[in-house]
Amino acid sequence: MRVPLSWLREYVDLPATETGRDVQARLVSAGLEVEAVEQLGAGLKGPLVVGKVLTIEELEGFKKPIRFCTVDVGTANGTGEPQEIVCGARNFAVGDKVVVVLPGAVLPGDFAIAARKTYGKTSHGMICSGDELGMGDDGSGGIIVLPPEHEVGTDAIALLELVDEVLDIAVTPDRGYCLSLRGVARETATAYGLALRDPALLDVPAPNAFGHPVKISDPRGSDRFTARTVTGLDPEARSPIWLTRRLQKAGMRPISLAVDITNYVMLEVGQPLHAYDRSRVEGPLGVRRALPGEKITTLDGAERVLDPEDLVITDDRGAIGLAGVMGGADTEIADVAVDPETGEVNGTTEVVIEAAHFDPISIARTARRHKLASEASKRFERGVDPQAAAAAAQRTVDLLVLLAGGSAGAGVTEVVAPSAPHTIVMPAGHPDRVAGMVYGRETVVRRLQEVGCDVYGQDELVVTVPSWRPDLGAPNDLAEEVIRLEGYENLPSTLPTPPSGRGLTERQRLHRRVGRALAGAGYVEALNYPFLGDAVLDALGLPADDARRVTVKLVNPLSDEEPALRTTLLPGLLAALRRNDGRGSHDLALFETGLVFRPTGHETVPVRLPVDRRPSDEQLAGLDAALPRQPRRAAVVLAGAREQAGWWGAGRPADWADAVEAARTVAREAGVELTVRAGQHEPWHPGRCAALFVTVDGEETLAGHAGELHPRVVKALGVPARTCAMEIELDVLERASEGAVQAPRISTFPVATQDVALVVAHDVPATAVEEALHQGAGELLESLRLFDVFTGEQIGEGRKSLAYALRFRAPDRTLTVEEATAARDAAVALAAERTGAVLRGA
Repeated sequence: MRVPLSWLREYVDLPATETGRDVQARLVSAGLEVEAVEQLGAGLKGPLVVGKVLTIEELEGFKKPIRFCTVDVGTANGTGEPQEIVCGARNFAVGDKVVVVLPGAVLPGDFAIAARKTYGKTSHGMICSGDELGMGDDGSGGIIVLPPEHEVGTDAIALLELVDEVLDIAVTPDRGYCLSLRGVARETATAYGLALRDPALLDVPAPNAFGHPVKISDPRGSDRFTARTVTGLDPEARSPIWLTRRLQKAGMRPISLAVDITNYVMLEVGQPLHAYDRSRVEGPLGVRRALPGEKITTLDGAERVLDPEDLVITDDRGAIGLAGVMGGADTEIADVAVDPETGEVNGTTEVVIEAAHFDPISIARTARRHKLASEASKRFERGVDPQAAAAAAQRTVDLLVLLAGGSAGAGVTEVVAPSAPHTIVMPAGHPDRVAGMVYGRETVVRRLQEVGCDVYGQDELVVTVPSWRPDLGAPNDLAEEVIRLEGYENLPSTLPTPPSGRGLTERQRLHRRVGRALAGAGYVEALNYPFLGDAVLDALGLPADDARRVTVKLVNPLSDEEPALRTTLLPGLLAALRRNDGRGSHDLALFETGLVFRPTGHETVPVRLPVDRRPSDEQLAGLDAALPRQPRRAAVVLAGAREQAGWWGAGRPADWADAVEAARTVAREAGVELTVRAGQHEPWHPGRCAALFVTVDGEETLAGHAGELHPRVVKALGVPARTCAMEIELDVLERASEGAVQAPRISTFPVATQDVALVVAHDVPATAVEEALHQGAGELLESLRLFDVFTGEQIGEGRKSLAYALRFRAPDRTLTVEEATAARDAAVALAAERTGAVLRGA
């Protein structure tokens, strides 16, 4: 919100010596984010005056049109003679009043003006555009043409209000009332202890039955709708300079008088308005939800297909506007046009003014759904004062009558859904307990009244919240108002003394160890937003009954396309992989550790916890019961080369085995051993998917999956071919590690190595063979490693050879060859019994 200081002074009698910096400091202390104070007209020096164009000579022989003009500037040039000026603009004519800067002046940007020879003529000054004066876009795109009533020689610096200070305020979502001069003036008046001249305090005529008819079909979507009519408008009437300059300083572009007035009142009071060309409205105005498949062309010229949740303004033809967002082209204020045959001026002469209050959530969702953020939607979604609608409509009518020569219609339409003021009961000492310092009842009551609240009671206060503060909903909100107005800087600073002997939990330590281990293995951490939508779950190929499709939906998501909390880490990682691959990085290995959210359907209603003491164990348990399960997981994705090619030899592409090895890396950090078996689980390739198991409390438990993604998933997500992924649950690994982590046993005796090659059927998993060898070899087996897989005619069709290296060691002696051989034979025998393995060459 851009707030010109000169405009702000109309509502608060600030001391004349107060600068924009001074006001900024006061507002920042009151809790507003004033990001900057812009000095308009800094370095500007006259003479800068109003001039009248006397003659225009078109200069020929140049690449672009050039005009040699004489301009009457009165006595501003010291001689009274016409000023000779060369100008390339084409949007002015003889007799027009323009802004002239004379030699000796300095324009913004330290641009000194002097007489100079150009295009064969000497130019004594410039005829100015808005950009050259730092005014911004005035909609004309050329030289400033002033209304004819301004006298030649008038100081244009004062006329155009070129010198001013503008506060640039970043309004937080809970302070929607500060998206208006009225709201900022209220905060300024409170900060300085001065009176406020409220621009919304106007005499408004009572509603009657003679106004433009209005029908509200959705009272929840619109609980208040005011309609006023103004007739007899002069279609040629232009916005006066003071109005256009205030709009420009506030960051808005002047368009036409009727539209400028509605924008001006919106900035002044905070109530968005819309003006309809009455001749183009058929029947009563209405508010309802959009029909399925209904379309509308908005003022920006785009045709939009409406959603049944969109709130629309209608007449007898159907939708004519997106309520609270943008009007429709069918009822737009008509541009002024002159009939070439009759010379008659055509344009809007009658308008219907809409000042309504709409449901904030509905407006926010519509604006995001159509990617159509507007000044109106920005205010409605943050909360607009419903009580200001009638005053805003009256202010608009008054300005139209004053500036466009119109007549206010006698009819006043006001449709209001009954509602009661919001009240909050709060102990008078509650702000004291929250702040940790004593304010006292009198200070609390005074500060709440300055905010606009009505306060009753002694030890227990009954506070009626003002209509412009929908963000005040609980005692803590009221306490915050008292604290910020008393000054955050006055709060005592007390450093807590942490108890000794506390550090990271085992869960936190495991999280950090896993991250370091994966980073050490060559993976790059990618932190992603924890949101997803149904589209990515479809792309992952998850079946309809998959538990990962049961999500927690957000009430106010950042994006309507991702309204749910993630149930798996893979969508975010794969999106990061796709972005990086699209930007030229093709050899990728990414990882992420974080929470997923898995609702059970048995969550309870959350309870509000106290802030003045530690919640009880029962209260904390109740809060936990209201939350979905939030297991902590680790996941990786790989694509491209895992080992680079170079002078040392050929490289190697990433494959499913790398994803499995990443899981083993994570498991080693938890001190547990993974059991890897062939599995089937979306989104992995059914023939290249490993199920990862660990032992928890004596039972084998599924911890995650790893492998190569299904080709359909790869195509749907747009990631490189043969992309691999792994996802494992750290909480399961942590439970499996309880009591399982032991110090490594170091033996000083030598190792005995025995190799064995077993032939098995092609469909026998290597893990089944390994389990049998482990159990058959007994306690002497130190490690087992698969070092070769062979298929070929020598061993027969449908069979494969698995070669293992077995390391045997005893803790208390050197093993004999007979002992090692006996252990190997026992291992082979059990493998033969369980898997049908045959010793190769036997």
